[in-house]
Amino acid sequence: MDTALLEVLVEHHNNGDHAQNGWKSHVYSAVIGNVREKCSVTITKENISSRCKTFEKHYEAISKMLSQSGFGWDWVNNKLSIDSENVWLKYVAANKKVGFYKNRVIKNWDAITTIYSKDHANGEGAVTGAETVVEPTTEPNEASPEVPQKKRTGDAILCLLGDMKGSFHDALKSLEPLPLPQVTPPAEILATLEMIPDLARGDILRSYGKLILSERLYQALLELPMNFGKEWLLMLN
Repeated sequence: MDTALLEVLVEHHNNGDHAQNGWKSHVYSAVIGNVREKCSVTITKENISSRCKTFEKHYEAISKMLSQSGFGWDWVNNKLSIDSENVWLKYVAANKKVGFYKNRVIKNWDAITTIYSKDHANGEGAVTGAETVVEPTTEPNEASPEVPQKKRTGDAILCLLGDMKGSFHDALKSLEPLPLPQVTPPAEILATLEMIPDLARGDILRSYGKLILSERLYQALLELPMNFGKEWLLMLN
């Protein structure tokens, strides 16, 4: 459903229908019509606004990570590409609220960046945080090898202290807290449930109580066609 929603938003964004204070009124009508036609689901302006807030939140968090060295975007699996576990742990230590993005699948990332990026780059020349230019290293001159010099006592002591400092930091890393598991914000879960057709208020509340406790169940719901959602949730209840 998000694909049907976003394809209309991208079209109208490119047409200049996306102002700073929101979308023009006819855009909502176009989105509602496209989602109804392609997904057999009827949504409202409030549903669209709720999803847009979620898209914008994803964009702000992920684009900030992509601006850092060591992060890129995996277009095949629709999630972050991280150079190493150390890169991730260091970033999450300073930004604890984004811990659930490590393995989070975010589909339609290109459409989201088109809509929410102020300086959206197209085609060649757009470089992610992971796509940095590596300068070629200079090969040593074999004809004139450097003659090893004997270290002075003071230099040896400094080297020893440096090794001790590195070992101390490595020991501290083993005490760092593990990143938080992937957790979808409750507001996003509730917004998803409200978009499922004909789901009664009591069923929404019962389903909400189950999904906030199980990220795996929520991800399973997102993979289902929207018109299967009600029947599946009632089976859980």
